[in-house]
Amino acid sequence: MKYHLLTVLLLSILAAGPVAANLTIEVTQGVDNAVRVAVVPFDWRGPGALPTDVTEVIDSDLTLSGRFDTLPVSQMLSLPNESSEVFFRDWRLLDVEYLVIGYLEPVPQDRGRLRLTFELYNVFRQQPVIGHSIEGEVEELRDMAHHVADAVYLELTGIEGHFATRIMYVTAFDDAAGQVFRLNVADADGYRVNTILESREPVLSATWSPDGTRVAYVSFQNESRPAIYVRDLETGRVEQVTNFRGSLNGAPAFSPDGKNLALVLSKDGSPDIYVLNLETRRLRRITRHYGIDTEPSWTPDGNALIFTSNRGGQPQIYMMTLADLTIERLTFEGDYNARASMLPDGSGIIMVHRREGIFHIAMLELERGRLTVLTETSLDESPSIAPNGSMLIYATQVAGEGILAAVSIDGGVKFNLPSSEGDVREPAWSPTKRKEFEPL
Repeated sequence: MKYHLLTVLLLSILAAGPVAANLTIEVTQGVDNAVRVAVVPFDWRGPGALPTDVTEVIDSDLTLSGRFDTLPVSQMLSLPNESSEVFFRDWRLLDVEYLVIGYLEPVPQDRGRLRLTFELYNVFRQQPVIGHSIEGEVEELRDMAHHVADAVYLELTGIEGHFATRIMYVTAFDDAAGQVFRLNVADADGYRVNTILESREPVLSATWSPDGTRVAYVSFQNESRPAIYVRDLETGRVEQVTNFRGSLNGAPAFSPDGKNLALVLSKDGSPDIYVLNLETRRLRRITRHYGIDTEPSWTPDGNALIFTSNRGGQPQIYMMTLADLTIERLTFEGDYNARASMLPDGSGIIMVHRREGIFHIAMLELERGRLTVLTETSLDESPSIAPNGSMLIYATQVAGEGILAAVSIDGGVKFNLPSSEGDVREPAWSPTKRKEFEPL
């Protein structure tokens, strides 16, 4: 196995609310025979200097995926920006398989907008593979760079890229007055960190709406008991959607259409799963059992819920079809399986699995019934799947500190995301890209 060890300091930017600490990405394992790619510095054909180096962003995205080995600029024999400047012999001598070139220019008669043009070349075939132009504002340069990286990733792997997505996570640290909890949203590469909530009380179970415009979470911020809140990320408007006194209110999960919220309530006795219609406020009880039913997540088609229950004596994963409320047990291997979510294609589930007393992240293939442990760390929890289904992010412990880590579904790529701001926990990968660009 070929190992990449690359540490890149990921800077946060000033945003509304408190400024969160920087994240660092450390790629600890990459695939064998990583594809050799050269990302040539993009030419800027306008006045002054741009605030963001799109070449650096593209190169970093591809390198941090663990599937590409990018060529340092210092080793490049030429720096082409257009097809007429490409001499394939230069790149064959450096064993480069694919070449990314491009340039940026101001959009005529449209002050503040930029046009980015790029091309991807197959060096050995000496021909272009893909290429197009996109336009955006100056402040969208990082998004434009992620668009290029996503396009290259899709073309070379056949998998939709995830570089333009976001992650949400909670940090916990101590200050002079006690413990502080922050709910943060950042680009998938750790940049543009935005703290959307700071509280002296714990923040739990943060989750995204399917269109990425809202988040739901559990907080004690206004009451002595937990409550579920929904926040609009665009407007900042916050709405408390549960207020059942003396009971558990937790584990929210948006339905695939965004109209319903699955949640766990104990207002009628033992913790059970309910579905709340966010438009009508109608509350439907889904499970009725003396055991604990918790941690619901939706199947991709929205027709069923996956959840954790100890109704069989130990925590295991079950699935309930909403049309007739029939229940099927999904996990049988091991004495503890929890916090499950289904892959986007419905082929398997990702979950927390205990093996030999240690908690790992595992994948269960539903058709074959094969269970694969994906992580080697301990105390792994809260797995969240990238929207392309190729990777997942989770919380773990390293040297006694809580950090985020990620692993590919095939186990071939792994990286850590430690933070200097105390423990990091409760990650959630956004279901959509931050910004979409239409090719011109």
